[in-house]
Amino acid sequence: MRLNAGILTKKIKETKSFYTENLGFKIKFENDFYLLLFTPNEKDTISFLLPNHPTQQPFFHPEFKGQGMYLTIEVDNVDEHYIDLKQKGIPIKVEIRDEPWGERHFSIEDPNGIGIDFVTYVKPLIS
Repeated sequence: MRLNAGILTKKIKETKSFYTENLGFKIKFENDFYLLLFTPNEKDTISFLLPNHPTQQPFFHPEFKGQGMYLTIEVDNVDEHYIDLKQKGIPIKVEIRDEPWGERHFSIEDPNGIGIDFVTYVKPLIS
């Protein structure tokens, strides 16, 4: 079983640029109303669909409202990604930090208002 999160958005073009140019995602499939992206290692996917598209059932018409969703991207070296994204001018929403439960992470936001948390797991300071 695999999971592919899908987001309904009018910002397909901006989303494509953001994920491919800044995060290194690759295009698996696209047409004028749908975009399917691979993570850089091609293990996971995420998709974006235009809202209210006539080819889709009404259940898949309402646009995402930009709140209440986040993605976690696990990386080997979160500091490298932090420096890279800062150099690209991507606004950092949560500065890099260590959490007592065993995460070193920082967060950004995609063009749709989705929070993206970059995480490297570290030894917990608490048990």
